[in-house]
Amino acid sequence: MAERSLTDLNKRDASFDLTLRPTTFRDFVGQRKVKERLELFVQAALGRSEVLEHVLLSGPPGLGKTTLAYILAEEMGVGIKVTSGPIIDKPADLAGLLTSLEQGDVLFVDEMHRLQKSVEEYLYAAMEDFVIDIMIDQGPNARSVRLNLPKFTLVGATTRSGLLSAPLRSRFGMTSRLDYYDPTDLQAIIERSARILNVDIDTDGAGEVARRSRGTPRIANHLLRRVRDYAQVKADNRINADIARKALTMLDIDERGLDEMDKRILESIIHRFSGGPVGIESLAVSVGEEAHTLEEVYEPYLIQEGYLKRTPQGRVATPLCYERLGIDPADRQQRLL
Repeated sequence: MAERSLTDLNKRDASFDLTLRPTTFRDFVGQRKVKERLELFVQAALGRSEVLEHVLLSGPPGLGKTTLAYILAEEMGVGIKVTSGPIIDKPADLAGLLTSLEQGDVLFVDEMHRLQKSVEEYLYAAMEDFVIDIMIDQGPNARSVRLNLPKFTLVGATTRSGLLSAPLRSRFGMTSRLDYYDPTDLQAIIERSARILNVDIDTDGAGEVARRSRGTPRIANHLLRRVRDYAQVKADNRINADIARKALTMLDIDERGLDEMDKRILESIIHRFSGGPVGIESLAVSVGEEAHTLEEVYEPYLIQEGYLKRTPQGRVATPLCYERLGIDPADRQQRLL
């Protein structure tokens, strides 16, 4: 079985996601506070026959931001158009999307922090007043024409909310942050996905996969597929805790969800940079990965679990990191001296 990096496991597989994606709040597992708030706002908007306010969802990749956007559209009984910040290159691209919307539709913009500044400013009037200004002709004959838009709901998703400008952030009526899932919720997600995929997995097997999924449903579902492949070839299509453990060990994912790249990052900080601090660019070169991938995919989990911390000078390995890798900080320091 070929090894998969976390970057691969955390990439969106559109067809696979559509198969497993819940379509209602009832089927959505986890994020209880966020779900409760959104469900309440939807019911209130429906009760007043109004369009839902603009919603900003933030958090690490794979936690359900796109899924919640689809659920909002489904619960409101409206259509949804999906795009991404880097795709919208100029205001005209955004104008085409906005003018194609119907009353109450949801426009979902993923990676909103990567919007061009000119496009972002073009959004302000659309979000507040539901109008856009289009320039016609050029030079002395240039003139601006204002078009009225149907009222719509903008749902923005970002993994780096700090990069959003204050004027854009202030135009969202609701802002919610999604956090990593606990193993119990992930186990429920895996069991639901297994039923949809007709995978025979017991409670212990689902729990084993859940514990190694880094608190991320997308990774949990992808690991389920890998374990299913292993069970198909070597375990008569039945997954229990032992089979799940063997399959995930083959993928080099340990019992805490750390994969080969995680360990390479932590070991590089300790062995090559004396435990830190080290800048993200130097660390990226050291492990052979892009800096933004380290920041968005790997670092959030390592920091939350206490293996790594950010300081003004750079990244520093924590005592827990030394313990996890079986390295004695005192011995390490002594050897350096």
